[in-house]
Amino acid sequence: MLRTDCDPKGLGLLVYKKERLGNCQLRVVFKPKEAKSNSGVYVRIADGILDQVKQPGAAFERDAAGQPTEESMKEMQASSEREEGPWYAVHNGYEVQIAGGGDPLHGTGSIYSLANSSGTATKAGEWRTMIITLAGEKISVELDGKATTMFDSASSNHPPRKIWHEPKREPKRPVKGYLGLQTHDPGDVVWYKEISVRPLPSGTEK
Repeated sequence: MLRTDCDPKGLGLLVYKKERLGNCQLRVVFKPKEAKSNSGVYVRIADGILDQVKQPGAAFERDAAGQPTEESMKEMQASSEREEGPWYAVHNGYEVQIAGGGDPLHGTGSIYSLANSSGTATKAGEWRTMIITLAGEKISVELDGKATTMFDSASSNHPPRKIWHEPKREPKRPVKGYLGLQTHDPGDVVWYKEISVRPLPSGTEK
């Protein structure tokens, strides 16, 4: 089992480097410590992610209450725009959201800020099963056996980017890319007891 161990310095990313994944299904079984425990499954990350270990980007400095300082927040925003470290995956991949709560564009099972999820809110300590299907330009998500999300990366009708930590819309993500697991803020604990992959039969992409 994997357990997220978040660093006060900012986002982290565990990348599966053995191979790039194309048309396939991912089965992810996870449990958050709290409903809002933040993590994500990144898919279709471009090749450049393998170079980011050499340039991890900005790090948060935090005040006595554990909040990022204003100056380090500005530095982190600039690091995001430069697509450094884990931010490369944000802007050159797609995040399937784990955290519960929030609106449908940012809830469990959503393609973060790009495609709504109709899934029910995740509860603290609840095991959930998410099936992510990568088929051609499309990504679909099922939560506990119910279809919740459909995203077509070839569509031009995507919601606009509203804030700096949401993914840029411009870079075209590969249909065959790397897989990653995100860590977020201190206290955002999520357990993963299964992450399995099976290829889609040839010709099933639509």
